Amino acid sequence: MNGGLSPTNPTLEAAFKSALLGQSVYALLIFTLLAIAWVACRELLPPRARARLAVITAARPPEPTGRRLLRIGFGVVWIFDAILQAQPQMPGGLPSQVIAPAAAGSPDWVLHLVNWAGTGWSYHPVQAAAAAVWIQLGVGAWLIASASGRSSRLAGLTSAGWGLVVWVFGEAFGSMLAPGQSILTGAPGGALVYVLAGGLIALPLRYWQTPALGRLSLRLAGAGLAAAALLQAWPGRGYWQGTAHGQPGSLTAMVQSMAATPQPGLLARLVTDFGAIVAAHGFAVNLVTVIVLAAAAAALLTGRKTVVRPTLIVLVAFFLADWVLVEDLGFLGGVGTDPNNMVPLCLLLAGAYLAMVRVPAPGSATRAAARTEAGLAAVEQAAAEQAAAEQSATGVAGAAAPDPVGPARRARPGRRLRIALGTASASVVVAMWAGAVIALGAAPMAVAEVQRTASPLIASALDGSPTVLNFRAAPFDLTDQHGRQVSLASLRGKVILMTFLDPVCTSDCPLIAQEFRQADQVLGASSSQVALVAIVANPLYRSQAYTQAFDRQELLTGLPNWYFLTGSEQQLSQAWKDYYVTAQLNGPGAMALHPDVAYVIDARGVARTELNMDPGPGSASSQSSFAVELAQAAERFIGQS
Repeated sequence: MNGGLSPTNPTLEAAFKSALLGQSVYALLIFTLLAIAWVACRELLPPRARARLAVITAARPPEPTGRRLLRIGFGVVWIFDAILQAQPQMPGGLPSQVIAPAAAGSPDWVLHLVNWAGTGWSYHPVQAAAAAVWIQLGVGAWLIASASGRSSRLAGLTSAGWGLVVWVFGEAFGSMLAPGQSILTGAPGGALVYVLAGGLIALPLRYWQTPALGRLSLRLAGAGLAAAALLQAWPGRGYWQGTAHGQPGSLTAMVQSMAATPQPGLLARLVTDFGAIVAAHGFAVNLVTVIVLAAAAAALLTGRKTVVRPTLIVLVAFFLADWVLVEDLGFLGGVGTDPNNMVPLCLLLAGAYLAMVRVPAPGSATRAAARTEAGLAAVEQAAAEQAAAEQSATGVAGAAAPDPVGPARRARPGRRLRIALGTASASVVVAMWAGAVIALGAAPMAVAEVQRTASPLIASALDGSPTVLNFRAAPFDLTDQHGRQVSLASLRGKVILMTFLDPVCTSDCPLIAQEFRQADQVLGASSSQVALVAIVANPLYRSQAYTQAFDRQELLTGLPNWYFLTGSEQQLSQAWKDYYVTAQLNGPGAMALHPDVAYVIDARGVARTELNMDPGPGSASSQSSFAVELAQAAERFIGQS
């Protein structure tokens, strides 16, 4: 899953910044066009449609307080997460510094699932990182803008759906299946709380009309806290010991690791001092934790307002203290993706409490519907009277009353669309824009997940951009692995990808050979027009037997366009000199030291490109990236004569 790239790689950071800036232009353009279309359609609305819109807007029932808190609160959190996702280190740092640690210690099936999804990110880091920014920005904006109706419920579903994706693939099920997890250190994963909140927002409004929803939510939260208290008290998980046998206990280790995160000095001192307290008094700290969690669980399970309110005050204070002193705010260090689990938990508990104690007045929804119906009837009556007056004024007897708007079903599709957009509220327009922004991110992410070859940007980030050349390639006349004579002239008419390999090398050369083999696969049908050439880069181990053994080892024997060329030491030395390659033995009987380089020679025998082929980490994504870079370099000259 890790592409081997440094999170601070300047090429990657520059490409990420460029992608965000370019996509922000599209997002702004979409918003501008939607706003212009909305204003224009609203100005063109007939009077009857304006009156109907005013009635519907005025009679809309108020949103329950608990639902509004969840909707706006989690909308703000999603936007904050989007800002965190825009940090420069995200493309290269998230797979290795966020996803991999979250999955560590989980069962093999979790690791395979997370690695499968993480491959898309490591193969296309810039696309994936930018997509996460726009998806989370869109979800947050949609939640904040849509207060009621189907759009608001759909926003809740979208929030829950994306939260589930993050919880499974980004947080490895909140690390719940790994040993030693605790609510204090992030379990059950902040994204799971997003899922629960999104599900509550997506419920029909009738569920918010009674205290039952809030009471049930608090009781479920109580059951979860009871389980957390049990796990916290379970012996052998390392939470009762500040230190054990000279090693930090589970909580001490967490606090000490957070203290080492780059952060403001004051916060670092707070976390460090608390770590010292935990190390010295681990039993007492864990005892307080178990008591608070168990007592809070018991109180929430009662569902009684008089007990729940003070309990929530204490619990929120406890959670916020943990957020600062243990989780260290959760988002510092350059690759923090969210504020961890404590802030979302506080929002969820507060929303559930308000859903229990601040219920809309009985019959408010019914009265709002009645007002809407009465208002619409009055509008229709006024329209009918106006039509009758106009008919009387024209003196046309028996003529049907004109319908200034006409039912939407009678209108032409263009007019229906104009009326629908014109009568939409501003929140609906913002929701439409948010949906477009989500699509702006989701589409490239889906493409990246399906495409199993890596972006050539990874190769450029590791070794720099290819160098443009334009000189007549030096001739060579050597022997391939099958004993056949192969010269530059004999390959005329084909594009040549040429490198230098040591047949007894066990480090870079096998990796480069695999990159050439994958490049042949990327080229597909075009590979028949490309010759893959390697010249031996070892003055001692240069016989045909060695080239054949290398081919068998690297599974190159089945490539008809693969040529591993060798010759006398004099012939090879001349080829090395002509292409600026040195090949020196690293001690008697050892591998040769030589530069990792590749040339692209066009069909006329002109050297056109030089590529640095140092394979770096040799990960699956870097190998695939170099292969794509090679294939694309060859494709630029295929068909040129």
